[in-house]
Amino acid sequence: MTAQVTMKSFPKPSQLPVPEGAEGWERLYPYNLVFQNLSGAEDEKFWFCDSQHWPTVFKPFETIGGEFAVKCLGQYNTRHLRIPSANGIEFKVHLGYLYMSPVPVPEDEIPQRVPEFERRVSHYFQNWDELLASWHRKVRATIDEMEALIFEPLPEVVPFADIESGKAKDGSEVLMENYDRLIQLCYQNWQYHFEFLNLGYLAYLDFFGFCKQLFPDIPDQSVAKMVQGVDMELFRPDDELKKLAALAVELGLQSAFSDTDDVAGTLRRVRELPGGEKWVEAYTAAQDPWFNFTVGNGFYGHDKYWIEYQEIPLGFIADYIRRLDKGHEIRRPVEELTAERDRVVAEYRELIDGDELAAFDAKRALAATAYPYVENHNFYIEHWTMGVFWRKVRELGSMFADAGFWAQRDDLLYLTRGEVRDAIFDLVTAWAVGAEPTGPHYWPAEIERRRGIIDALATQRPQPALNTPPVEITEPFTMMLYGITTEQVRQWLGDDAAAEDSTITGMAASPGVVEGPARVVQHADELGQVREGEILVATITAPSWGPIFGKIKAAVTDIGGMMSHAAIVCREYGLPAVTGTGTGSTTIKTGQRIRVDGGAGRVEIIED
Repeated sequence: MTAQVTMKSFPKPSQLPVPEGAEGWERLYPYNLVFQNLSGAEDEKFWFCDSQHWPTVFKPFETIGGEFAVKCLGQYNTRHLRIPSANGIEFKVHLGYLYMSPVPVPEDEIPQRVPEFERRVSHYFQNWDELLASWHRKVRATIDEMEALIFEPLPEVVPFADIESGKAKDGSEVLMENYDRLIQLCYQNWQYHFEFLNLGYLAYLDFFGFCKQLFPDIPDQSVAKMVQGVDMELFRPDDELKKLAALAVELGLQSAFSDTDDVAGTLRRVRELPGGEKWVEAYTAAQDPWFNFTVGNGFYGHDKYWIEYQEIPLGFIADYIRRLDKGHEIRRPVEELTAERDRVVAEYRELIDGDELAAFDAKRALAATAYPYVENHNFYIEHWTMGVFWRKVRELGSMFADAGFWAQRDDLLYLTRGEVRDAIFDLVTAWAVGAEPTGPHYWPAEIERRRGIIDALATQRPQPALNTPPVEITEPFTMMLYGITTEQVRQWLGDDAAAEDSTITGMAASPGVVEGPARVVQHADELGQVREGEILVATITAPSWGPIFGKIKAAVTDIGGMMSHAAIVCREYGLPAVTGTGTGSTTIKTGQRIRVDGGAGRVEIIED
């Protein structure tokens, strides 16, 4: 099988066809993000598509999320923590999608990095609580400063008070400074994002490796079970909705939730009922900060946030109310998860003694302490920070739309962030000299041209990988987070000889075996179609899909490893899951009856 893998390859970037209408797509993105030398090393190096975090085509401005996230991941591996076996990840945009290639550490450098790595990591683990509290203060201060930024049209004339005070500035500098500051604050929180994230993975991987050393045949899921059942802040938004649903039932307000798409009408109907004001007060209190939550993943300007689209949380609340009225349990099974965790820990502890037992306890405790951050950071950065960021971008886009630069506020997303700076200077220059800006004559047609290219790129699904893969995938982050394993690559290449036509294989992400009808969801807007007892099949799930996890029987995703958000969330909801199937969402059809074996990583199509 190994020899067979070495003979096969994914297409080279230069071999992929450009969709009709997308010609010239490369010029939409910064020069350093596209492959420049398609006959050289870039056409040889192995790349995989990170459609786990970036499942749709980038508009030019949206590359900021990919650039900041992957750059900051790299800085902590390479420059902060000096991880011996892992540098950062090189990244490029090809045909609108993000591709990654892990940067290896030369073998002779690994021993040199170990002492400094141990010193730096030890500092964090020995001062974890204090440093994490500081992290929360830093992140919240960044969000607060971002919230305070304003983008307002310039006045007809400078106020006379500015003449009297000798201010000698016209206010245009505030507009330019605020735009630059918005970008810097976003970048700042992405640097903070990775301060603890890689430590969470490292602690888990250290415990994982130790368990594999002691028990070579231990299932990966048994290791995962030993840190499950924790109280995560990422689940707070969903928990708040459940509390609000329970309060509505307690107060007898069910009739007010008949049409939650009408937000104002729903809240008015609630207020008109006895106890309604009490409920609205609780609903308002829950919004800060827990409604800073998106049904997407925060990386795109089109992601919808609960705080701005309140029909989304109200719809989830209405569904919880219906389930409560039917006598269903809507709480996450934390007690069962903790009991199972304690049982598995005790079972393995009985097999160890002496120094190895002390090491086992210490490593497990450290993994359990650091593990929650792997999910919790998601709320503060991808959801809260990016929600504020995109809201401010739309405010700026609206200001430009009012000035005639383009038609809709979201049209700004078709510019690169450097072009936005140019547009700002165009606007303030024309205002200052009393002339007409160039933007209204240039940008509308150019944005429509670019929109056509983006739409054309979106008609073609990304290749899962590019060029020739290594014989064995060994880099732990790549396997744990992305589910890019040797077996997965073989399946992509069609080398999985064991696979049957009716069987899809992937990562055994969360245990359990269930059967049920499939519900294929390609976009968060389709979540309302999910029915009770169905099995969710998706490219990837988002943490904010929690409200439907109480309805489904299992989850199947195309992308993700044991430590992906989808895998962790499914384990914490007690749902069987198979992640990293590669083709689950395109092979399985809604309504087909399927069997999911989360322990074996197998999905079988039983019948149409």
